[in-house]
Amino acid sequence: MTAAGHEQVLTTLRAIAPGMQGALRRIADVMLTDPAAAAELSIDRLAEAADSSPASVVRLARDLGFSGYRELRFALRADLAYASGRDASNGGSAELHRDIDPTDSLDQVIAKIAFADSRAVTETCERVDTGELAAITALLSSARRVATFGVGASAFAATDLQQKLSRIGLWAAAYSDAHEGLPAASLLGEGDVAVGISHGGDTIDVVDALRIAQEAGARTVALSNTAGSPLVSLADHALLTAAQESPFRSGATASRLAQLTLVDIIFVTVAQRHHEEAGRALERTREAIAARRLDRGGRRR
Repeated sequence: MTAAGHEQVLTTLRAIAPGMQGALRRIADVMLTDPAAAAELSIDRLAEAADSSPASVVRLARDLGFSGYRELRFALRADLAYASGRDASNGGSAELHRDIDPTDSLDQVIAKIAFADSRAVTETCERVDTGELAAITALLSSARRVATFGVGASAFAATDLQQKLSRIGLWAAAYSDAHEGLPAASLLGEGDVAVGISHGGDTIDVVDALRIAQEAGARTVALSNTAGSPLVSLADHALLTAAQESPFRSGATASRLAQLTLVDIIFVTVAQRHHEEAGRALERTREAIAARRLDRGGRRR
C-alpha cells in the first residue's frame, strides 16, 4: 500500500467506531487506544484484550474492507509507518498525538492544538470521496434553493457555506435553530438541496431537518465525521471529515476547521462550474460592501 493510495485505516476506524456496539466496539477501542501495540498482537491476543473472540476480529476486518485480520494488521502497520513519516517531516512526535493533560506546559498545549488542527485538515482532504464531491457539486450548482443546517459549533460551517454560495449568486439560507429550520425544511421541494452539518452525525435538529426536507422532495447532503451515523445514513450524498475530539477537547477547533475545509472545497468546485457568473457576482458583492470599510486614517474608503 503506497502513501499516495493510502487507505487511512485509523481514520476510517475512528469514523465508524461511534456507531459500533458490543465486541466490535471493544476491539475498535483497543486498536484506537494504542494502535502501535495493537498492530503487534496476534488475532487471539487482540481478541483477549478486547474481551471478544477471533471471529469478531475477523468480522471487524471485513467490515473495514479487508479479507481478514492478517490484511488488516498489515494495513494498520502501513498506516502507522506512513503517519510516523509524515509527522517526522512536520516536526511532530508521538507525544503530540495525546490529549491535553492538566500538567502540560503552555508550549505543550500550543503544540498539541496546532498539531491536531493541522492534522484534521490534512486527513480530511485525504479522505474526500471525489465521486461524492462531484455529485454534491452538481446538485448545488443546479439547485433552485440551498438550505444549510447546523447547531452549536457546526452552525459556523453551515453559515459559512451559505454566505459563500450567496456571494456567487446562488440562493442560500442557513438555519441553526430548530424552530426556524424545521419549518424552512418543510417548504423545500424538488430542485432544492438541504445540507446538514454535524460532527457526530447524531444531532437531532439537523437529522430531523434533512429528513423533513427529503420527505418534501429536496435532495440532501451531509457533512459529518462519523460514517454510518443517522445523518450520513439518511442523506443522498455525504462527505466525511477526519477530526478527533476528546473529553478534554469536545467541540474543538479541529472539528470546525475540518468542516470549513470541506465547505471551502465544495464552494470552489461549485464556483468552477459558474466561473464567469461567479467572478462577476464576487466583484459586485465586493463593491457593495467596499464603502463599509475604513482606511488607515479611520475614514471611509
